[in-house]
Amino acid sequence: MQQQPVTDLDTRFSQPNAVATDWAETRRALEAAQLFWIATARADGRPHVTPLVAVWFDDAIYFATGAGEQKAVNLKANQNVALTTGCSEWERGLDVVVEGQAVQVIDETVLQQLAQAWAEKWDGRWRYEVHERSFREQGGSSPVLVFEVKPAKVFAFARGTFGQTRHRFSVPERSRRRPSGDTLIAAPNRQ
Repeated sequence: MQQQPVTDLDTRFSQPNAVATDWAETRRALEAAQLFWIATARADGRPHVTPLVAVWFDDAIYFATGAGEQKAVNLKANQNVALTTGCSEWERGLDVVVEGQAVQVIDETVLQQLAQAWAEKWDGRWRYEVHERSFREQGGSSPVLVFEVKPAKVFAFARGTFGQTRHRFSVPERSRRRPSGDTLIAAPNRQ
């Protein structure tokens, strides 16, 4: 079931004749995007931004990263992220920003579905195997962690007739790590 957000146009940052970008158009942009940029925060608060490939699947964005990569290290302390995609043309296009929390996916059934989604989206160029609650590159031995970001807010910035649309979702269940650091549990929903 596709989650339907509350959508509104922010007239403060839009041209007078702008209209809100509907959720279906925004979702199509997320599904089609070949490249995203992810913003995380280092332990000392400094930002870290890096490009990555991701897939939109079952109302969330999923991305993969090596356990020692900076974004994975950052997510141990702060799960809040922003993922952006769009184009660099001024007069046309749509930029999209997704805000939410990155939660590690460890369910191997879900990981199998995601490995298939990566392979299909990328015509087989990104092939993963599922092994011990993570991905492995084919023939590789290092774990590749997979994270889910269920959107809390999604912004769509239309070009040509400039408009800023906000899609607000009900805040997903917050997750946190047990003291052991490897098992995720649900925490109370705080809005």
